[in-house]
Amino acid sequence: MSRFTSDFQSGLIDLMRWRRDVRRFRTDPVDEALLRQCLDTFLYAPSVGLSEPWRIVRLDSDTARAAALANFRETNAKALDGYSGEKAKLYSTLKLTGMQEAPVQLAIFCDTATGKGAGLGVLSMPEMRQYSVVAAITQFWLYARAQGLGVGWVSILDPARLRRDLEVPEGWKLVAYLCVGWPEAVSDTPELEHAGWEDRRGSLPLEVR
Repeated sequence: MSRFTSDFQSGLIDLMRWRRDVRRFRTDPVDEALLRQCLDTFLYAPSVGLSEPWRIVRLDSDTARAAALANFRETNAKALDGYSGEKAKLYSTLKLTGMQEAPVQLAIFCDTATGKGAGLGVLSMPEMRQYSVVAAITQFWLYARAQGLGVGWVSILDPARLRRDLEVPEGWKLVAYLCVGWPEAVSDTPELEHAGWEDRRGSLPLEVR
């Protein structure tokens, strides 16, 4: 029998439904204690072989943030060149990052060379370390949302360039660049759906073999 009440279970589903990729932030600061509580969720995250391969870099300096923003702008311009016609026109109108407004910005890396875990579970699937980092990010994201914070995942970046700009070890692979802060508005509908870029699936593509 579950130790969690039906109210908790319903609330958890609501939390998942209201977790959105936020790109429009207020510039109000995030309390350090609250941010630490959110980051501490990494301590409870699952990881292959108990390797805990996540490495978190917080970008606070103007220099680091300017480098990351320049990286995004140049990479985004190249991405736009990959579209044409109406899709290109629509792409150019999308707000794809909150990097100019978000008070907290985090680069989340995977230490692909970590010795922790002694290689358990990664000999045939080394990408499991990166999947572990993604699982940890998901926990962080849900907890942050439960506290009223918004999180935006910026993937339009040159990862090798960001790694060099932040001067992190060569064995660290970028998994996510997260913008964190108080959202301008809250919605249970993805912004890309609002913008007409894509619709969410109405059913689960489940196959049985």
